[in-house]
Amino acid sequence: MFTMFWPTAPVEVGDLDMPQQPEDIEMTSTRKVVFMSLEATTQTMNSYFESLLNGGAFERFFTTDVEWTTVETGDKVTGRQAVRDYIVSIHREIFDAHPEVKRIAIGDGVAAVEADFVGTHTGNFAGIAPTGAAVRIPYSVFYDVDDDGISALRAYLPIRQMIEQLRAKQTASV
Repeated sequence: MFTMFWPTAPVEVGDLDMPQQPEDIEMTSTRKVVFMSLEATTQTMNSYFESLLNGGAFERFFTTDVEWTTVETGDKVTGRQAVRDYIVSIHREIFDAHPEVKRIAIGDGVAAVEADFVGTHTGNFAGIAPTGAAVRIPYSVFYDVDDDGISALRAYLPIRQMIEQLRAKQTASV
């Protein structure tokens, strides 16, 4: 469980005053906020990871309007089938790859995974034809989970680093 502390009196930060109570804060988001228990989040995420890592129908754990965001580029993919297809494309078409999971953290309605993306470049990626290059890229994904399933994935995937590795292989083979 995560705990938030709110000041009971205004806190001076330069010329800005902090609100006194949580209800004084206006939150704007396109996503609904649902608090899900640690137990329910853990069950959903364990089942999702098991399915994902074993070639199962992992998309069944996504909400219909799930959103994938690649944070470095700002690219977004929305919808259960579209996000599933994107993940499959990266792991089976553009690369023959798999994640090597290092750590998983789960809280009430949120989860995170730290992993290495390990594989071989087998398809066009960022304008680079298949090189056969081996890649190993560290990354993290943060998940929002509600009663309907996984509603958001935010991938901190170093795309520039992947491109640099592939271009270096491309240049070395010329």
